[in-house]
Amino acid sequence: MSTTLAELSRARVMVVGDVMLDRYWTGPVQRISPEAPVPVVRVRADQVRAGGAANVALNLASLGARVHLLGVVGVDEAARQLRAAVEDAGIVAEWIVSDTLPTITKLRVLSRNQQLLRMDFEEALGSGGGFDRVALRAAFERRLPDCDLVVCSDYAKGTLVDVAALIRAARAAGKPVLVDPKGTDYARYAGATLLTPNVAELEAVAGAAADDADLLSRAEGLRARLGLEALLLTRSEKGMSLLRAARPPLHLPAVAREVFDVTGAGDTVIATLAAALAAGVDLPEACRLANLAAGIVVGKLGTASVSVAELAAALHGQSADETVLDEAALLARVAKERAKGRRIVMTNGCFDLLHVGHVKYLEAARALGDLLIVAVNDDDSVRRLKGPTRPVNPCADRMRVLAGLRSVDLVVPFSEDTPARLIGAVSPDFLVKGGDYRPEQIAGFDIVTAYGGKVVVLDFHDGYSTTGMLARARG
Repeated sequence: MSTTLAELSRARVMVVGDVMLDRYWTGPVQRISPEAPVPVVRVRADQVRAGGAANVALNLASLGARVHLLGVVGVDEAARQLRAAVEDAGIVAEWIVSDTLPTITKLRVLSRNQQLLRMDFEEALGSGGGFDRVALRAAFERRLPDCDLVVCSDYAKGTLVDVAALIRAARAAGKPVLVDPKGTDYARYAGATLLTPNVAELEAVAGAAADDADLLSRAEGLRARLGLEALLLTRSEKGMSLLRAARPPLHLPAVAREVFDVTGAGDTVIATLAAALAAGVDLPEACRLANLAAGIVVGKLGTASVSVAELAAALHGQSADETVLDEAALLARVAKERAKGRRIVMTNGCFDLLHVGHVKYLEAARALGDLLIVAVNDDDSVRRLKGPTRPVNPCADRMRVLAGLRSVDLVVPFSEDTPARLIGAVSPDFLVKGGDYRPEQIAGFDIVTAYGGKVVVLDFHDGYSTTGMLARARG
């Protein structure tokens, strides 16, 4: 199976559909408004993530696939933020720009991991008015030769008003088409390779089922009527069922250890399935990988993705809740720990060559609280800070070594020159840095002290430094 995961980087996938921007405002609630009986949220963090079809693309990129994304955006700040999120992930995107419609944006207000409010900024594309349908189809057909497989991510916003024509063009070019469907007009998906409805979506089209046997019968009937090669029915806590012609259903039980947030889980399922099939994995095995990925992503906060490392850990029976986490998983874990009353300590650095000074410093930091988070500069960030010959060790190796220390509870990478934004999202009780800094010089000082957190400077131990070690090694 490790060979299968390594092959995901061979996949070339085109994603077309409704793109959107997901925003998250998070902070504590300490009082009720005097103006109305509603909670007052003191916003500490403002996060933006790519959503909808763009989240499918991000999930594919996280698995190492080469991705081309095609979607509709407006002329606004949300479009700029969405473009940045997609391009930072290495995705090649082609945007159909509308002068009359806003970029679809969903703003969620959260406190202590509970969603208090969601605000949607959108105007439905309806029957395709408001954007250039001819340009979208032309871009789609132009990119077909460069992909192995197509994903149509339908959120019923109107981008896929011509989805039937797109499916026909892709199938004529010999490309499999996977569809995450919406609405009740499934006839327009006829001829696709595979659909991935959930139970509610299926019953809205095929009628309410009396029991599991009836549900599967209705799913198989829909598959046959639409001329699909397969239909993957996602069934929440009951896992997934794969239906194919002249074969018994393949049932995959749910593997989630803890369901934290189901937002975007369908995006992860279809992305993992697409990456695996495009890389040459057979359909049953691709569905097993997608089922594992779903079990991982529902343990994260908000729209999130799954990495190859997380899939590998799940395949080997390890918890998806590893010490080394991406930002989304880290924030979910921090919320759980904070709900238990644990004090969060956070520090950061390159940690290129781990030495005794680092170990002692991290032990002292851990002693300040109940959970120590170490944020690690990624490789590009280290190069900007230390020069073109650094880092000596890649980010994945540096994080894994840190994760092996008894004092370190969680490790997360960051790509900016400073971790200030990440610190704001985590909101640690203690922000710790080693050296001869004054507290106010430390990135994140203003953020942490504003909400009553403490910034602590610990002494480095004399005689230990990565630069000195490298100089001695070079003689």
